[in-house]
Amino acid sequence: MRVCSTKHHDGAGVSGGAGVAKKLNGYVGFSNYPNQQHRRSIKRGFNFTMMVVGESGLGKTTLINTLFESKVYPAADNGGDGSPRGAASPVVPPAGVDITSVSADIVESGVKLRLSVVDTPGFGDAINNDEAWRPILENIESRFDAYLAQENRVNRSKIVDNRVNALLYFIKPTGHGLRAVDIEFMKSLHSRVNLIPIIARADTLTPREVEQFKAKVLADINYHGIQIFKPVSDQFDDPETVADNRAIAAKIPFAVVGSDRLVERADGTKVRGRSYPWGVIEVENEDHNDFVALRQMLLRTHTEELRDETDVALYESYRTQKLLALGHVQDGTVFREFSPRARQEEEDRVHAAKMHKLETEMAAVFKQKVQEKEDKLKKSEEELHSRHKQMKAMLEKQRHDLDEKKARFAQSDAPAVAAAAAAAAAAGASYTDPAQRAALKDKDKKKNRFF
Repeated sequence: MRVCSTKHHDGAGVSGGAGVAKKLNGYVGFSNYPNQQHRRSIKRGFNFTMMVVGESGLGKTTLINTLFESKVYPAADNGGDGSPRGAASPVVPPAGVDITSVSADIVESGVKLRLSVVDTPGFGDAINNDEAWRPILENIESRFDAYLAQENRVNRSKIVDNRVNALLYFIKPTGHGLRAVDIEFMKSLHSRVNLIPIIARADTLTPREVEQFKAKVLADINYHGIQIFKPVSDQFDDPETVADNRAIAAKIPFAVVGSDRLVERADGTKVRGRSYPWGVIEVENEDHNDFVALRQMLLRTHTEELRDETDVALYESYRTQKLLALGHVQDGTVFREFSPRARQEEEDRVHAAKMHKLETEMAAVFKQKVQEKEDKLKKSEEELHSRHKQMKAMLEKQRHDLDEKKARFAQSDAPAVAAAAAAAAAAGASYTDPAQRAALKDKDKKKNRFF
């Protein structure tokens, strides 16, 4: 026994690397999980919704009853009694496409199946079948809308799933390929439902005509880019399953014959089929038609794949388009795998960028403050220089005025001084200027003060 372990460096529950195969030393028990799923599935049962589309009289009801070997749907098509196909009774032109649904609970070997069959009487029966597909598309999308509304409820414990899991489209056996109504229908619905093309009433064609008609139908499907459901294989399938899937895919579109009656063969054994004057066509004989391959794919091997394709691909695509149209936008960071180390590094980068931005802003503010202070000081210096210059000019003016006054005074006192000097000389005494005499007098006063 081996186990693949993964060392996580990121959040819990999120894979962070490739698994490493390891060997278990004993029995653990988780290999019993499929058995638990089996018991739960048996207890709950299954739901399967099938839609059949095609013109009236192509054996849709007969084929459904033949598939499930029970009267799932009331017999309405002509020729459903196992008798040879004769002239069909006149068909009353329908007012339009009418969509009806029938449900039945089927139990087989203890497995419960809630089968819903949706029929579309009136499709293709009118003279003008333009947009005859629209009511069917609206019905399928309304089922998606109902499921989406249930998902958005607060209490989702009881969700009813009535989404169409498979659509059997019955092609009229003309032998000339798909008609315009067939192509228009398939192109309009292939993105909303698992489309399974079926050539109805294949017993009206020879084996060679069936093969040629199949080739023409597939060529038309591929040319118009129509997506149909095909069995696919993966690495977990064994060679036998891969071979079965290839065999089933090779028979698409299925050329089938339906009958819910038993007829007697030449050897006396009774089989499900149709009796003709030239022989018996057996429904479950793979050499006669593709009914067994259709039943194998639809009910035995790919039932869950049809359900998964409806849920995971078709419904999710419609749901995404619906929510986007309503204005909902998915946040890409939600549920994204992340590494704590990478997240820490991202946070560090964001923090560093934030700090750098703050430092840049603070440096810009500081530079602005310094510039404002320098401008203020420069202005103050200019004002002081202007005041100093004004005061200096004023002082210079005052000094000039004093010099002029002094000169005028000296000139006005010169004759008196000269006369006094001449008188003193005539008297034989030296002349002393009055200012000098006043200074000497003050000096004598100071000297007498100390004695």
